[in-house]
Amino acid sequence: MSFDQQLTKVVSQDGFLAALDQSGGSTPKALKLYGVPESAYSGEEAMYAKVHEMRTRIVTSPAFNGDRILGAILFENTMDRQVRGKGSAQYLWEEKRVVPFLKVDKGLAAETDGVQLMKDIPELDKLLERAAKNMVFGTKMRSVIKQASEAGIEKVVAQQFEIGKRICAAGLVPIIEPEVDIECPDKLAAEDMLEQALCAHLDELGPDETVMLKLTLPEIDDSYARLIDHPNVARVVALSGGYSRARSNQKLARNHGMIASFSRALTEGLSAQQSDADFNAALDDAIQSIFEASRT
Repeated sequence: MSFDQQLTKVVSQDGFLAALDQSGGSTPKALKLYGVPESAYSGEEAMYAKVHEMRTRIVTSPAFNGDRILGAILFENTMDRQVRGKGSAQYLWEEKRVVPFLKVDKGLAAETDGVQLMKDIPELDKLLERAAKNMVFGTKMRSVIKQASEAGIEKVVAQQFEIGKRICAAGLVPIIEPEVDIECPDKLAAEDMLEQALCAHLDELGPDETVMLKLTLPEIDDSYARLIDHPNVARVVALSGGYSRARSNQKLARNHGMIASFSRALTEGLSAQQSDADFNAALDDAIQSIFEASRT
């Protein structure tokens, strides 16, 4: 029953996704921005404990709940930990009515043909089974497009959909994320190629195969309207991609039907040194601004 409730929420409610899925490579930077230097921990386990403290503070804040936040994307290490005595994904849904997603990719391969494909995902089926048991609704996996390369972009989209179909078969909803690097020298052409490739692969999906798309905020406003309206697409969400929160919100508000899935832009301005009152107020302001930008 919870899957149907979660799907209805994701498809029909105003709000956005909180991307709380920084993984091994990006965690030290996320902690540093939060005011926790690398000298404050030693080793991978201590690093993950610190970032779980940060995420726990965010998701247990009174500002963080399902009224404005549709879902949250978790790193596998976070899913395996607890928040206030419950599994992280279970806590999000049962206590906050926030739909849990899981990042399933294992990072990026080296650049070829102007793109970075995903590395192999060993034991994906076992991970999906574990995710389902943890009340996870959907998944997320990221590739990166660095050049307007038609061949490279087709490889990215084909790989995403090949794995996406396996995720659909496991009863979960995949977020397909072919990120166009905001520094791409011909970002507009890359986005046009990407939109065409995505439409072609979406048209090949069966009626029961539902996906979400996570895309870089485009150069031309509303250029992803066809994707937003596609019957196999539950939602199109936007990544901030390195833009500031203010810039991300401005661009997002001009793209009708697209909602946020911000990471750094969400946690911008939060600090381990803030009092709970100041932290909660800063988070509330961030959530409200992103919520409003997602409602257009």
